[in-house]
Amino acid sequence: MDLPTFWFALIAVLWLGYLFLEGFDFGVGMLLPILGREERERRVLINTIGPVWDGNEVWLIVAGGATFAAFPGWYASLFSAAYLPLLLLLLALIGRGVAFEYRGKVDTARWRRSWDAVIVLASWISPMMVGLILSASVFGLPLDANGDRVGGPLGILTTSNVLGALAVWGFSFLHGAAFLSLKTAGEVRERARAFALRFGVPLLLPVVLLVLVAQFAAGSAWTWVPLVVALVAALAGLVRMYSWRDGQAFALQGVALAGVVVTLFGALWPDVLPSTLDPEWSLSVADTASSPYTLTVMTWVAAFGTPAVLVYQGWTYWVFRKRIGAHHIPPVHAP
Repeated sequence: MDLPTFWFALIAVLWLGYLFLEGFDFGVGMLLPILGREERERRVLINTIGPVWDGNEVWLIVAGGATFAAFPGWYASLFSAAYLPLLLLLLALIGRGVAFEYRGKVDTARWRRSWDAVIVLASWISPMMVGLILSASVFGLPLDANGDRVGGPLGILTTSNVLGALAVWGFSFLHGAAFLSLKTAGEVRERARAFALRFGVPLLLPVVLLVLVAQFAAGSAWTWVPLVVALVAALAGLVRMYSWRDGQAFALQGVALAGVVVTLFGALWPDVLPSTLDPEWSLSVADTASSPYTLTVMTWVAAFGTPAVLVYQGWTYWVFRKRIGAHHIPPVHAP
């Protein structure tokens, strides 16, 4: 495997890690007013992701940075053409992080409700913007021969791209419910499980449609394999959740997500950003890759840095692996 191909695959893995880890973060935020019926229960939901949410966001930074360094042409065309959804994503992530830190600083219901509203709104916006940006890279944008977007900023709102936004949103909703079923105890866990079982199929429907559209539009014979794996794993996850196998259900959702990401990036290959105006103007892996020297240096850095990051993040999840219930939440202490 040559270095451009290796980094294309590695960027797909980085997006997979981000969608899996940050996906349940978003889901917990969206479920905050649904499953948290009083303040102590809402604190249970927030505490499940409290030690890990900021670390999960690092995957997005690394994915963007790797794209910038390994494929500067891809980065420049995609991020400039998708400037508006990227701006909304960053504002939502900033507001969400501030809300997590500030909601407990003042002991009044009005103060907490205001910051809870920010968490919920940002958690709804973020996965939709992520899905919009990723789908634009897979299904293409109106690019000219220079790689510049033709038309206004709303040209990204095509049917397939909006479907991608709904797919990431729906997966995050369900993924958050599965995570809460795994990480909480008592009534919150029962509500999360009931939500996942009741709405699991409708929430997964946009994901199924997305991979089928990608497969029939640009897929090949081998991409049917991860597509089928994704569908089987998604259904198996709901079945295992019905049997109270929360850990297996959560893991199977990860397998389903991996199948979806492999299908999408497999359909995209060998391009990194198709042009919807003329296939000849599409940006390919070979055309946008950095120099061999740059990719070699990046590979050595990644070889030493990536294992350290994975070990540290894995250790964090291990330390905070136990379930959280309302009885674990201490009284409010605010200055």
